[in-house]
Amino acid sequence: FFVLGSNVPRMSSGIQIKPKTAVQKSKTSSPLPCSPEPPIKPQPKPSDKLNPKTIDPFGAHSRPPSAFAAIYAKGGIPCRLVHGSVKHRLQWECPPETVPFDPLLVTLAEGLRETKHPYTFVSKEGFKELLMVEGAAEKAIPLLPRLVPVLKAALAHSDDEVFGRGLDALVQLSAVVGPSLNDHLKHLLTNLSRRLMDKKFREKITVALQKLEQCGGKVS
Repeated sequence: FFVLGSNVPRMSSGIQIKPKTAVQKSKTSSPLPCSPEPPIKPQPKPSDKLNPKTIDPFGAHSRPPSAFAAIYAKGGIPCRLVHGSVKHRLQWECPPETVPFDPLLVTLAEGLRETKHPYTFVSKEGFKELLMVEGAAEKAIPLLPRLVPVLKAALAHSDDEVFGRGLDALVQLSAVVGPSLNDHLKHLLTNLSRRLMDKKFREKITVALQKLEQCGGKVS
């Protein structure tokens, strides 16, 4: 009994230890078969299916057109660009003197911030030609509270060409409305003074300030 009794625990303990160590070795030595392989292609997120536009929010096709471009596409600007062999020009659907300044003059001023063709030419030339019609001063003066913030935005633009168009438009407006612009100049001079440090615009801004002084009189 003693021999058998002493051998049974040893044999049973040996039998119990061997499978246990084998399981432990299998767990530690070969973890790869137990872990799932990473997917080759990532699965799309549910949000992509619900809102596919968010996949490429910075794509060119996802950007809505500007306000001026949208109005131009709908025919809200009564003039079109005519390509010439030497010089481009505008063709008006009706005589400019018959066109209401409100809101067209403000809309053309907003178009000065455009950076794409043909909006750049249409806004600049349209603003200029509209101010050249007879009786432009009487039509433009009531719009100054709305025109000045728009011109200020063009003068604050980082694009040099946009700034140049805004400066030209300001001089043109000053020549038409005269001293009526004086009360609004304080909102515009800050942006002009910032650009004075730029050699590219120093001379042009100096000439513009002189013209503003001439049109505005001693008060300016």
